Amino acid sequence: MLEFKIPEVGENIESGTVVSLAVAVGDSVKKDQDLLELETDKASLPIPSPADGVIKEIHIKAGDEVKIGQLAMTIEAGEVAEQATTSKPETPTTKKETPAEKPKAEAPKAESKPAPKAQAAPAKAIPAQKDVAAAPSIRRFAREIGIDVSQVPGTGPSGRVSKDDVKAFAKQLNTSGGGAASGASMAQKALPDFSKWGEINREPMPKIRKVTADHLSYCWQNIPHVTQFGKADITDLEKLRKKYSTPERKLTITPFLLKVMAAALKTFPQFNCSIDMNTYEIIYKKYFSIGVAVDTDRGLLVPVIRDVEKKSIFEIHEELNDMAEKARTKKTVIDDLRGGCITLTNLGGIYGTSFTPIVNWPEVSILGVSRGGWEPVYENKQFIPRFKLPLSLSYDHRIIDGADGARFLKWVCEAIEQPFMMELEG
Repeated sequence: MLEFKIPEVGENIESGTVVSLAVAVGDSVKKDQDLLELETDKASLPIPSPADGVIKEIHIKAGDEVKIGQLAMTIEAGEVAEQATTSKPETPTTKKETPAEKPKAEAPKAESKPAPKAQAAPAKAIPAQKDVAAAPSIRRFAREIGIDVSQVPGTGPSGRVSKDDVKAFAKQLNTSGGGAASGASMAQKALPDFSKWGEINREPMPKIRKVTADHLSYCWQNIPHVTQFGKADITDLEKLRKKYSTPERKLTITPFLLKVMAAALKTFPQFNCSIDMNTYEIIYKKYFSIGVAVDTDRGLLVPVIRDVEKKSIFEIHEELNDMAEKARTKKTVIDDLRGGCITLTNLGGIYGTSFTPIVNWPEVSILGVSRGGWEPVYENKQFIPRFKLPLSLSYDHRIIDGADGARFLKWVCEAIEQPFMMELEG
């Protein structure tokens, strides 16, 4: 008998939600055949069988929260030697549990203990810690000193939270009067009983929506937002886009915007940085990768197009199509969603003249695009029709001043209005 356990599916991923089971007890399976679909953070992926065999027992069900290394199924396998591959996830789990006693000795330190206001955070906040990139000992340490680890910015690889990160966050709460925790406290405020006024239906929040809610709440609470608005004349760009579009390759305006944004980041380096408020340092990035918000039936995903400045319009177009398809078919992996320098969110295909996008931390700016339209422009003593595209630039006012935001948006608009300077082919 082969005990099939949930395997490792990515760095720092310790749990996930079973979306669906692809087999039932008694089914025969082949090696690499899908057994279940697992959703972790913002990515869903199939989990294959490690060997040929017959399903004897299923220990999980759809909707369950499972941990890496947890027993999922018992398989009467044809090749028992494959069992070694399923036991690998136990190793990191065991390692993470061994230093569990250390945090208890350090918890009483005065400098790491937050104000009573932070300590009073209700235990209900703790379940959100399941999806945080932090070892069990770090989560335990945070819980002991009254910190919601899901609110702690991680400085380790791939955003992993360390004990020093928890201490720094607790110290920041002390000095700021607990302001950063106010959002978490408000989220725990009890709702009224809506059933008094009519029929209701209560459903659990999907995993992707939970992650989005936590992340955007953190962004909104911790980044002082400013949004500036402008309009770009894309009359000539529309002509160029239509000229190079074919039935097989229908160009959109997005790859043109990404190309301009990458060039703008080179010109305005303060937009291509992140802020470390623990050390009061600015981290300038020398790469130019841009996240693109994608609307899916599960919620919003923001995959990243890497090294935009090195790619042609056609190459970016193809990568955008591939990226959107992966997002909508749940093939996106965690690394696809990380490493962006700025984000583009385009609602022009739906509706609206303007909106105020929220900066996607740890980035410091985001460009929103609304629906374009024809407008009369007065030139040479007469009105002529020009196609205008509304843009909304939100930025972090801690590092970007209003004048810098205005210059950036003006530069982007002027660059869009000169499409003949863009490289369409590699």
